[in-house]
Amino acid sequence: MSAATSISRRRALGLAGLGAAAVAAGATGWLGGFSGAGTGRLRLPAGEPLQDPAVAPSRSGRLAVELTAAPGARLGGQDTAALGYNGSTPGPTLRVRPGDELAVRLTNRLDQPTNLHTHGLRVSPQANSDNPFVRVDPGTSFDYLYRIPPDHPAGTFWYHPHHHGVVADQVFAGLAGVLLVDPHPGPGAPEPAVSTDRVLLITDTTLDSGGQIVDPTAMDRAMGRQGEMVLVNGQYQPTIPATPGATQRWRVINGCVSRALAIGLQDHQLGLIAYDGTFLPAPATRDRVVLAPGNRADVVVRPGAAGPYALRTDPVERGGMGGMMGGGTATSGPTTLATMIAAGTPVTAPPLPAALPAETPAAGGASAQRQITFQMGMGGMAAASGMSFTVDGRTFDPQRDDQTVELGAIEDWLVTNPSPLAHPFHLHVWPFTVLATSDGTPPLGVPQDVVLVPAQGWARIRIPFTTHPGRSVYHCHILDHEDAGMMATINVRA
Repeated sequence: MSAATSISRRRALGLAGLGAAAVAAGATGWLGGFSGAGTGRLRLPAGEPLQDPAVAPSRSGRLAVELTAAPGARLGGQDTAALGYNGSTPGPTLRVRPGDELAVRLTNRLDQPTNLHTHGLRVSPQANSDNPFVRVDPGTSFDYLYRIPPDHPAGTFWYHPHHHGVVADQVFAGLAGVLLVDPHPGPGAPEPAVSTDRVLLITDTTLDSGGQIVDPTAMDRAMGRQGEMVLVNGQYQPTIPATPGATQRWRVINGCVSRALAIGLQDHQLGLIAYDGTFLPAPATRDRVVLAPGNRADVVVRPGAAGPYALRTDPVERGGMGGMMGGGTATSGPTTLATMIAAGTPVTAPPLPAALPAETPAAGGASAQRQITFQMGMGGMAAASGMSFTVDGRTFDPQRDDQTVELGAIEDWLVTNPSPLAHPFHLHVWPFTVLATSDGTPPLGVPQDVVLVPAQGWARIRIPFTTHPGRSVYHCHILDHEDAGMMATINVRA
């Protein structure tokens, strides 16, 4: 049986059985890292040097690339039934510049539909651009064309499937890749000078002894699945070489289906310079950086004395199920992601710049306010599956316009979450600025595209709908919840 066949069967059985009695084991205290424990689990080698994904750069204002989604990707140097783009997970890193055209021919060698979402890119949601309603059937290809606006910010983005109903399965199985927008040469506030620029795409999965993706339980889907192996660029606990004193830029992407990350580097502080593809006005020193699924953070690391230093994610609790499906708590970590190995003759690197090329926020106040509610419950509109996952009491319908906005409007949205689990809110195409959250986390004050809405809490955001008319979606970025219906449509009309 192919990986894609296994995923199709798993999706059907998982949804059908969501209302059945779930096995409590695995519902609480998921393993934060993979130790080889457990019967029939595949152990990947640890300690290999970190490998960068292959890079496909644009030239003369255009990047044309073919991506083939298929089973049989290698993980940690081993053949598996994981899914990949062009035989690899992650897929190739796509590098473009503002004003470029990105042409992608996506070929589907799975046995289920797929498509492609350029997460965080501020491009048109219509036609063959970042259109979440496109369906690429098995054995077919689709030609995407993304026109990157000339004023698009330079930053770190990523791509992954977004065909409703199978997103979690396909991402968990390995379909993801990095997308970078490089700056144009020219005047302006400088980017930090670093010795090395790395991408660290963090994903998680679980493989059986035969290299097949392990089926999630009904409780896993309800809570949001977390894999037993946490991988960096498809490797298990790799090593990152470094020279003492020589600064490195790490572009960290949380590509996990559900796992939240609280990332810190042993005996070091992280210089946070960008979040969700947008530079901060100035570097900010952090002991750790928290990333919900879909979030990205660019950090500058200045290695200290020679020695090994663990890059870890601390425990993150996303809430619990209360009385639903037997209770349970969604907890991740602690987990070692990688180990930085500092060695060699120390060097002296220039300090971080005092100012960064931050984006100027949209001027003016909000012209309208809306309230959006993420809800979970037993029965209700999704009674056949045992639980409901809704936005404003309704499950996803691609034919329905849930929100209609006039192009040019600036709106304040209050995203409320009366459920017992935290939900990451993600809006395609149109970035927003977080004004406040109920847990008191200080806002960064720059545009982002994912914000974690606390359990039984809220987040207030400001969205300038000043570019790109068209229909797209907003949803919970716990991808199991999105697939179960916690997604809605928005139509921005010119």
